[in-house]
Amino acid sequence: MRTWQVERRKRTRNLIELGGLVVKAGIVDLTNDDRATILGALLWMADKLKGDQREQARALWLAKGKQAFEAESAPHGPTDQIGPVLRR
Repeated sequence: MRTWQVERRKRTRNLIELGGLVVKAGIVDLTNDDRATILGALLWMADKLKGDQREQARALWLAKGKQAFEAESAPHGPTDQIGPVLRR
């Protein structure tokens, strides 16, 4: 397989995993798959990360994300709608 094909597959997998996180968080269902709303929320997040409260927002979101992954991997934890846990 050519180098560009390997890189393209890596990128595709990464994009699929990131999309899976949007589903895992329940955002697709909560917005009725309204992509403008989802994009707006992601842009709001990006603005927060560019602002002066970057570290506080990041710390809060990191803690919530870790809790969700831990709850999912715990015995009898929530069922995963998209397959294995997506971790980076």
